[in-house]
Amino acid sequence: MATVPSRSDIFNRTALLTGLEALEAIGRTRGIIFGMGGVGSWAAETLVRSGFRDLTIVDADRVAISNINRQLPATVPTVGQVKVDVMKNRLLDINPQAEITAIHDFYNSSTQSTYTLGDYDYIIDAIDSLSDKALLILNATSAINGDGKRPLFVSSMGAALKTDPSRIAVAEFWKVKGCPLAAALRRKFKKSGVFPTRKFKCVYSDELVANHPDSATLTDTSGALSYNKVSTNGALMHITSIFGITLASIIVRTYLP
Repeated sequence: MATVPSRSDIFNRTALLTGLEALEAIGRTRGIIFGMGGVGSWAAETLVRSGFRDLTIVDADRVAISNINRQLPATVPTVGQVKVDVMKNRLLDINPQAEITAIHDFYNSSTQSTYTLGDYDYIIDAIDSLSDKALLILNATSAINGDGKRPLFVSSMGAALKTDPSRIAVAEFWKVKGCPLAAALRRKFKKSGVFPTRKFKCVYSDELVANHPDSATLTDTSGALSYNKVSTNGALMHITSIFGITLASIIVRTYLP
């Protein structure tokens, strides 16, 4: 049986920046990520490689062929497998001492009661569906634990139809500009009269690129249209991965001295 490396060996380079006390604090946190696609999967890997140990990952999808161009769990051998299961195995390969909970399910109005969001130190939203995303935003911003503390909450705005990574930025939700998804969420909140109870940071890009004209002749037969998406848009790994890594970086930097 292979020897399991020690935490101090795996995260030596992390500790050089954080110090031992902060590294231990990172290891004690509990986090949850909703969505293990082109954004959420990279956020999960970044966190576990940075020393975060207790992580819950939530996604209802299986790997599809059309995921391979940008999603971390997607390879030809994993097509058809449950995304969270593939990700759990990968994250445990990175740190065998991690505690990874994989939940193969949607987050929506039917399942929201099964999640006690106040139990987590941080929550990452990488959901695609507008209605489910809005619900998570409302619930995550109002979550509170028994000690009166609120989880750190960060959200990904739309990462499709982008090509320029230099346009990716971080802003408070109501200050995000040029993102159709953020605009749609704000309209939804205003129409319902129900708003997030506190401010939260978003990763977004103000770049607006159209699908290529060839898209009219390209058909996705992989069955990957999920999370109540109404359309399929082009997306590239160098954008979606940076979105996910940037989300994780917000969490990581809260523990830096």
